[in-house]
Amino acid sequence: MDERRKPYPFDQFEPKWQAIWEEQQLFHASNPGEKGFEHAKPKFYVLDMFPYPSGAGLHVGHPEGYTATDIIARYKRMRGFNVLHPMGWDAFGLPAEQYAIKSGQHPAITTRENVSSFKNQLKRIGFSYDWQREINTTDPRYYKWTQWIFLQIYNSWFNPATNKAEPISTYSGKNPDEVRLAYVADVPVNWCQELGTVLANEEVVDGKSEIGGFPVVRRPMRQWTLRITAYAERLLTELNGLDWPEGVKLLQRNWIGKSEGAEIDFKIDESDQRIRVFTTRPDTLYGGTFLVLAPEHSLVDLIVTEEQWPAVRKYRERTARKSDLERADLSKGKTGVFTGAYAINPATNQKIPIWIADYVLIGYGTGAIGGVPAHDERDLEFARKFDLPTVIVVQPTGDEPAFGFTGEGTAINSPVINGLTSAEAKKKITAWLEERGQGKRAINYKLRDWLFSRQRYWGEPFPIIWEDGRHRSLGESELPVVPPPLEDYKPTGTGEPPLSKAKDWVRYSEKATRETNVMPQWAGSCWYYLRFCDPHDDRRFVGEQAERYWMGGEQRGGVDLYVGGIEHAVLHLLYARFWQKVLFDLGYVSKPEPFQRLVNQGIILGEDNQKMSKSRGNIVSPDDVIDQYGADAFRCYEMFMGPLEQMKPWSMRGVEGVSRFLARVWRLFMSENQSGDWELAGKIKQIDADKAQQKITHATIKKVTEDIESFSFNTAISQMMIFVNAFTGAEAIPLSSMRGFLVLLSPFAPHMASELWERLTASFTDARGDITGQSWPSYDERLLVEDEVEIVLQINGKVRDRMKMSVLATDEQMKTAALSNPKIQERIAGKAVRNVIVVPRKLVNLVV
Repeated sequence: MDERRKPYPFDQFEPKWQAIWEEQQLFHASNPGEKGFEHAKPKFYVLDMFPYPSGAGLHVGHPEGYTATDIIARYKRMRGFNVLHPMGWDAFGLPAEQYAIKSGQHPAITTRENVSSFKNQLKRIGFSYDWQREINTTDPRYYKWTQWIFLQIYNSWFNPATNKAEPISTYSGKNPDEVRLAYVADVPVNWCQELGTVLANEEVVDGKSEIGGFPVVRRPMRQWTLRITAYAERLLTELNGLDWPEGVKLLQRNWIGKSEGAEIDFKIDESDQRIRVFTTRPDTLYGGTFLVLAPEHSLVDLIVTEEQWPAVRKYRERTARKSDLERADLSKGKTGVFTGAYAINPATNQKIPIWIADYVLIGYGTGAIGGVPAHDERDLEFARKFDLPTVIVVQPTGDEPAFGFTGEGTAINSPVINGLTSAEAKKKITAWLEERGQGKRAINYKLRDWLFSRQRYWGEPFPIIWEDGRHRSLGESELPVVPPPLEDYKPTGTGEPPLSKAKDWVRYSEKATRETNVMPQWAGSCWYYLRFCDPHDDRRFVGEQAERYWMGGEQRGGVDLYVGGIEHAVLHLLYARFWQKVLFDLGYVSKPEPFQRLVNQGIILGEDNQKMSKSRGNIVSPDDVIDQYGADAFRCYEMFMGPLEQMKPWSMRGVEGVSRFLARVWRLFMSENQSGDWELAGKIKQIDADKAQQKITHATIKKVTEDIESFSFNTAISQMMIFVNAFTGAEAIPLSSMRGFLVLLSPFAPHMASELWERLTASFTDARGDITGQSWPSYDERLLVEDEVEIVLQINGKVRDRMKMSVLATDEQMKTAALSNPKIQERIAGKAVRNVIVVPRKLVNLVV
């Protein structure tokens, strides 16, 4: 936009107000006990999912959720709340380390530069963050407490008797390492040789790393693991009290994956070994004609025959190159290899073959399944592929064919349970197995313990040392454990982490060495919402009084409003809930849940309706939009595009349209004099609003208030457009209406609202102070009541005119008014009115 054609001087007043807000620290929230804290006010903690500061900077999709929370924060302050609205940086991560490998620049320098860039971009948009609370997960003052929380988890166990975490000192068993909430285990992982680290399943796509597209294989490695499965039931049931989207709750429930059924032991033929299988349908046991083990199952090496060993070995090698997600893909064809061994079905006493197949995962259930091909689609596909027998054992109650039926019906061909319904059969066959010591009732969860190790440099070191093959924790006085400076960040190629190269650092003492794995990026984001409550406390991870205040309230969750992308629906939210529950059990925090209300913003697409990316060349930078149209236009367009949670494409023409609206607002208040300077419009006066002006003002207050509360920001802006249209062209504009409107506008366009408020205050003495200190206006319902209605006037059923009448008008009054109407009198002159039909509050029809 050409400098001379700017419709209003946003380039002058936006930087001005950003500087004032920073200088005066208007959005700083004082903690209890601090100067300026107002105890009588209720609290409201509104939080964004803090960003990873990448080198690319922000694109227009990132600030969508930030704009929504800023509107809420500004609105709540005006409603009399103490508002905590902080921002920080989730800054550990693989991208900075990869850049260090390529450039040789230390990740700390890259991160510092990226944070500075992100912060400048956010400040240009005018967000009302309390920057005094800024945190960075790579700051030793922060990750000291990440390491401290890990030690609390490490030094705890989950007591099933009390259903909560307790100090490990309360465990009476012989080996506390067997029950710690943080433990070491050899587990199969996704290993990327090129990146030199373990990857989560979600970081592997089609057998390659999401970052870089490098090959990934499955291999066993020693890993630190967190026992999140101990909390599976609480993570599931305690979702119920949270105000979260039902879709997100469903994703978490499915990820936890609770199943009720039975564990059944199958004796291996000609061996004392048993294979334990979990099933939700023990009533189909008589139909079990084969077993399938995960290729990594520990029993495979013991039972495979010499003849089948070459095929089993090759199959295992192929499986190791697949992620769990690929293996569980239901759309792919089934593969497998016979081990040469057999098991005994405990119901039929018949020998059934034991196979291995990649669709069975070692991490789910027992790593073994019983094949019932007549009543399971996956088993049927496998049986057909390898010509395995099928036995029908469930009869549908309807007309469906029994073969391939997967629902519940009546047991057949099952001597112990014949004729029983599926529900009854499940109970009886399970009891029958328990009596014989061949099975038991069981609840299974799909949730796996959390692999918490990464073979990287740029992450939080573990506060753990090793001595004589055993691990132990460092003392709290030794925190933080800071990673050593390295010149070479490249992976070792052996599976040893990069920290292992720092020999002097690794050597803790004559006998002890440091743990060389680091924590995953998830670690810092598991508790950052707590640190925001009290970011400068160097004696505790969060001060008790500050935590009780900002995380307080009657609800289960502490943060009142949490806004972020749906992509974090499972892992981040699940991990944060897990850490919060451990800290709650140990008495360190006051709430069992971190986030009470969750809102997910939708994705903003490029103008081509594609996801924004460098490769597509469709990325739009906020800086470019602000340079051209200003921050207020950017903010308002982000909210005007459509409902917050919906996916929608960016449009520069749309930004221009919103910019025109703000220009109309500006010209409603300001006029340009002969010298080209802007001055307050003379038509704004200290006069009473007329009836119509009162009505539109109070209707706008009501609509904008309700729309902010319901996150309907787009329709709030639409209502403000209606307001501006109603006052544009008026000969005299009441000052009181304009004051109220500016307060409504200020959460959306804070720079313009602040500037216009200041200009009004310079000319009128009816109000004092900055707009940020004003109270939110209230509306009078009585002024919104429709006391007049439009009456249609007809002659012989044809509309001839319309008129306004009181809603209380009687039929006789409506008739009299119609007959007195000049247009009606003109048309019925000289004619006899034979009948008058009155429909109250709607129409009068004259029959002539």
